Amino acid sequence: MSKEVKFSLVFRDMWQAAGKYVPRVDQLVKVAPSIVKMGCFDRVETNGGGFEQVNLLFGENPNKAVRQWTKPFHDAGIQTQLLDRALNGLRMSPVPADVRKLFYKVKKKQGTDITRTFCGLNDTRNIIPSIGYAHEGGMISQCSLCITSSPIHTVEYYTNIAKELIDAGCDEICLKDMAGIGRPAFLGKLTANIKAIKDITIQYHSHAGPGFNMASILEVCKAGCDYVDVGMEPLSWGTGHADIIAVQAMLKDAGFKVKEINMEAYMEARTLIQEMMDDFLGYYIPARNRMMNSLLIGPGLPGGMMGSLMTDLETNLESINKWKEKNGKPKMTQDELLIKLFDEVKYVWPMMGYPCLVTPFSQYVKNMALMNVMQMEKGKARWSMIADDIWDMMLGKSGNLPGKLAPELVEKAKEQGRQFHTEDPQSNYPDALDSFREEMKKEGWDFGQDDEELFELAMHPQQYRAYKSGKAKADFEADLAEKKAKKNAKGGEMSFPQTVTVDVNGEKYKVTIGANDGAGAQPAAQSAAAPAAGTGEGQELTSPLEGKFYLVKNSGDAAVKVGDMVKKGQVICYVEAMKTFNAIASEWDGVVTEICLTSGSSVSEDDVLMKIKA
Repeated sequence: MSKEVKFSLVFRDMWQAAGKYVPRVDQLVKVAPSIVKMGCFDRVETNGGGFEQVNLLFGENPNKAVRQWTKPFHDAGIQTQLLDRALNGLRMSPVPADVRKLFYKVKKKQGTDITRTFCGLNDTRNIIPSIGYAHEGGMISQCSLCITSSPIHTVEYYTNIAKELIDAGCDEICLKDMAGIGRPAFLGKLTANIKAIKDITIQYHSHAGPGFNMASILEVCKAGCDYVDVGMEPLSWGTGHADIIAVQAMLKDAGFKVKEINMEAYMEARTLIQEMMDDFLGYYIPARNRMMNSLLIGPGLPGGMMGSLMTDLETNLESINKWKEKNGKPKMTQDELLIKLFDEVKYVWPMMGYPCLVTPFSQYVKNMALMNVMQMEKGKARWSMIADDIWDMMLGKSGNLPGKLAPELVEKAKEQGRQFHTEDPQSNYPDALDSFREEMKKEGWDFGQDDEELFELAMHPQQYRAYKSGKAKADFEADLAEKKAKKNAKGGEMSFPQTVTVDVNGEKYKVTIGANDGAGAQPAAQSAAAPAAGTGEGQELTSPLEGKFYLVKNSGDAAVKVGDMVKKGQVICYVEAMKTFNAIASEWDGVVTEICLTSGSSVSEDDVLMKIKA
């Protein structure tokens, strides 16, 4: 009897691999019946990873989205799964243990069956606790091997990790080939090795971009793989996933038992996805992400990150070219920047200890490479600006690096008085739910069904507060309005900048389109009360990069205030860019006479952050 291979539609990752945002809940609920009707899926990836943060960023409650989105699949007997980042939960930074425990309870109550846990360092100390937390919450624990190609990441390396996870009680193993650079023969051998340890369920996840993944799917299935992740048009291929039609046909021809596809339903779902893209999501999907490109083999950047990378790169290119124009140098094209970035990723990755290029470490390596490129293009030294999160990874605070840190980075850490970490990473992040409970009570916020609102605040504090205030939706509406206006203005029909008013739940926000003045979206009634430039005395501390301004990184930290004495080298604020917090230190001893922005405000390179009088 031929072996059966089942399919999982990675609907969340289809969007994340293509662009910056995911559909609204009304759009998700509308497409679900067509996906069910297709009849070929035993699983659907409904949430996890960046899904909930993205919901908050455009002003939608992710708890409502998950509950309504998972229900039609449950009703049809289709399992739902989410992607979780082990120590980091659903976000970019580490999460306290009590928040991690609540995470699994909430998600199971909301309708998610399977949690796919991964650690970009493949450090089992981060993954194994999630097995217990998932079981306590009533979920299936699927543990991942993050696949990459390096001298360190051998078949034996991965086989040993799989055995450790199986011995720890995981229910399933995922081969998470997040960049699609796993070589087919390598993956076939690894699958066979895992099946030899135990006949455990194996699911293969891969992105199409570099060009290996159809061959890899065939190899892992021949070796005993049980489930294959697939996408569908118009979001398959490119930096996304192989299309269900092609995968099903290939496996059927190879003699595997696979479910048939209702093509009428496929076309219904395809049409609805295109409608979502036409509505607003397509504004955040760069055309290049729809193409496959073997240049991706070199840097090994994951498909899920490429979605946002190409969008963010436009801003980085603008920043570099502003500096070049100011200094009389020729401008750089996006292709030139992309090649420089890919080359720099290949250079810095081994020096940073070969962390697997998957969230958040892919962002850290890419951000470090991009920061190096930007600094060197402006005549500064490589490694001249390293974000705290990147240091934490390199120094072992997030887990053990697979390789060794380069001697020059070890020396730089010692020069800055930074400490290396060998303890269990979770011990660095004490329980915090009680403090978030107090904040919920103080603000008068509803804890939500099964404490889901408490969970959302604890998992995504900055984004949740911006969502509750209405600022997140205002910023998103402003950004979307700018993209639409610029598209409509091709041919010179419209001039910039323009000021418009965005209405969010009755709160009016003034937004300037086509000119980033660092103010972000401000409530119309309050815009006059925002800190005004020029009222303080002293030296101007400027932003070294574009992003969002924050006085503190964590909610419990004390913020610098006007009148405070600060020392040269003292960290006094942060600029969050490319999903990492970059510490900004005072350049002088003195007194803070002015804080020029409110926390969460957008900031451009060279904008004044504070004034300090010696």
